[in-house]
Amino acid sequence: MSFWLDIADFALKALLIVAAFGGVAFLIASAARGARETPADLAVRSIDERYDADEALLKRAVLDKRERKAFAKARKAAKKAAKPDKRLFVLRFKGDLRASAAPRLGREVDAVLMVARPGVDEVVARIESPGGTVTGYGLAAAQLRRFVERGVALTACVDQVAASGGYMMACVADRIVAAPFALVGSIGVVAQVPNVNRLLKKNDIDFEEITAGEFKRSVSVFGEITPAGREHFKSKLESTHEAFKRFVAERRPKVDINTLGNGDVWLASDAVELGLVDEIASADAYLLRARGSARLYEVAARAKSGRVRQWLTDGGAALGEAARAALTRFGAI
Repeated sequence: MSFWLDIADFALKALLIVAAFGGVAFLIASAARGARETPADLAVRSIDERYDADEALLKRAVLDKRERKAFAKARKAAKKAAKPDKRLFVLRFKGDLRASAAPRLGREVDAVLMVARPGVDEVVARIESPGGTVTGYGLAAAQLRRFVERGVALTACVDQVAASGGYMMACVADRIVAAPFALVGSIGVVAQVPNVNRLLKKNDIDFEEITAGEFKRSVSVFGEITPAGREHFKSKLESTHEAFKRFVAERRPKVDINTLGNGDVWLASDAVELGLVDEIASADAYLLRARGSARLYEVAARAKSGRVRQWLTDGGAALGEAARAALTRFGAI
């Protein structure tokens, strides 16, 4: 019995060691990731090739021998035919609270602008975001606006949600296409600030915040929020809200911004009548419809793993394998 208890004790200790090393590796990797930006690789993929491969695979499965032969002949002839002159570039933006994908979006915009022809080519931005910081989404919207300023047609496609900052990005486009149950709108501004001043006072804890400037810290987490400070903070939110509404009204002149700029959200199927959306369709449907009339490319910048992060990842994997081998040897797993 003691032999098996010793094995169980060893297994528990080994698991604790692995967990500890894994936690440390995760913290160091997170710090390294946040400490410096790593360069991004740019990938360009032909969507037409994917469509062609999928079509060929399905037709080989469902057609008989004579039909497959005819399909192969038609496909060979199509390859020899002149390709459409128009090019359509697809970018994806999946947003978080800080719009952390904005730098990668900027890299993609740079690349496309080097080759896109004003008045000929088109860019499709597939946007999925519930919004976030004003500064982050202001930058992301400014990146997309560069296409409009250069005369390159821009279409925003929304499959699930483009609200608040996400809608700010979408309304930059010449046209907004959304799936019927996608959520759009939320033209408003919100700020949530916890305040523990009363808790500190209740426990006789002094907190002193020294500032220079009347409104340097109008709202504080630890200090008392005064009526004047609260009013000043609210005035800043109102000012940002007005700027947001002007931005939308500039790009969507048919929208009754005084009515719709109230922070509410709408299903895309209802938003068409309100002028918030131009067409109901999924991004996949829009792109498949464009097949044949344009050459389709997806452009994506992907962040490369830094050496420290890669070393930690490889080291963690090796440590896990060693622990697993040791536990297996002693019959614990």
